[in-house]
Amino acid sequence: MSKAKQDNKSGKVSPDLDTPTDLPQAGVDKISAALNVLLADAFALYMKTKNFHWHVSGRHFRDYHLLLDEQAAAILATTDELAERVRKIGGVTLRSIGQVAKLQTVKDNNESYVPPREMLRELMEDNKKMATAMRKARKLADDHEDVGTTSLLENFIDQTERRTWFLFEASRQEGDNAA
Repeated sequence: MSKAKQDNKSGKVSPDLDTPTDLPQAGVDKISAALNVLLADAFALYMKTKNFHWHVSGRHFRDYHLLLDEQAAAILATTDELAERVRKIGGVTLRSIGQVAKLQTVKDNNESYVPPREMLRELMEDNKKMATAMRKARKLADDHEDVGTTSLLENFIDQTERRTWFLFEASRQEGDNAA
């Protein structure tokens, strides 16, 4: 097996793709691993959000359809920045749908029908979990003095909290004071 194929299988950076960084290799490895899980989850959440966008029905169809399309676009926009951040610090990022499937923690939903309110609540919970994972990755980056990753994740946490809030409010029923 060639050295390039060995590097690709092991998750190590090929010498041809080695990016200079002042971060210690252990930090690069840990941060890259955390960001790759976030990246896999972003792809999974994007797909789930589009799935619900395509299959929403009912009296709030237009509002939910547009909300979910907007949220899916925002989630997809994070993927390039996450992957590029991994490369900027000298890490290796995802290369396939198979890697996404291995790393994702966001559960797929392949049901033939999901009631609209349940769609919104499920996405709300997924976004809350993403925010939690982003906070953990942000702390890890901060521990390794990776200001770029810390800053990027702070913005993504805010965006994720906004999506959570919108999904929560959209899924509330009149007189529903419970979270």
